[in-house]
Amino acid sequence: MKTAANGIEIDYRTDGREGAPWITFITGITNNVSMWDAHVAALARDFRLLRYDSRGHGGTTATAPPYTLDRLAADTVGLWDALGVEKSYLVGIGLGGMTAMTVALARPDRVAGLVPVACRAALTPDYKAIWPPVIEIAGRDGVEGIVERTVERWFPEPFRAAHPDVMDRVRAMIRTTSLDGYLGCIAALLGLDLQHRLGELRLPVLFVSGALDRLGGPPMVMQEMCDLVLGARHVTLPEAGHICTIANPEAFDAALLGFLAPG
Repeated sequence: MKTAANGIEIDYRTDGREGAPWITFITGITNNVSMWDAHVAALARDFRLLRYDSRGHGGTTATAPPYTLDRLAADTVGLWDALGVEKSYLVGIGLGGMTAMTVALARPDRVAGLVPVACRAALTPDYKAIWPPVIEIAGRDGVEGIVERTVERWFPEPFRAAHPDVMDRVRAMIRTTSLDGYLGCIAALLGLDLQHRLGELRLPVLFVSGALDRLGGPPMVMQEMCDLVLGARHVTLPEAGHICTIANPEAFDAALLGFLAPG
């Protein structure tokens, strides 16, 4: 389904029980709504689920880069407004986690609880260094040029070797990203500067990391973020790299259900 919001057409999916508390899922760079498929069954009985493709990803309109985190956060709030969602739990992975934190800081009245997954609140030299090479490759070869190196960064080699079917689905997902969306969202990520504001959060927060994530949102980084938020918790999912929601969906569902309050 699609709806107009914040000047673009946003592609979205809804699942679950009408009238139940909302959970909104925000994707990261080169993700689309399919990345949350494995979690629908565990959550749909007690919650109303909203998944959407970020700007320039999947079926959502691509606009010319650069994007900003504020613009991506406005897409979330605009979608809520278009669908009549007054308040929602908010789950985001990677850039989606950064966007979710931006929404929660700007509109805490609209966020019932926050779950940033495998993300950061500030840039570091090693993390910033990831992006210039992939920008160059994508500019030359398109999104296809970054498919394999993205998969390798997201999932450790033993997981890739053991789950070729999952990897094929992930590659297909990456290929649904437009070049403008890819470059635009990287630009938003490179403007990240939220660490000094995390202490402003006054709502339930669960940080989730993958135990084997080395760059995207390593456990140590996520714990440092957690320590800045009053009452926040941090859960590390075992045997999972950066896209820990796909690598260990059962552990992610258990962590999420332990945090959420069903209606």
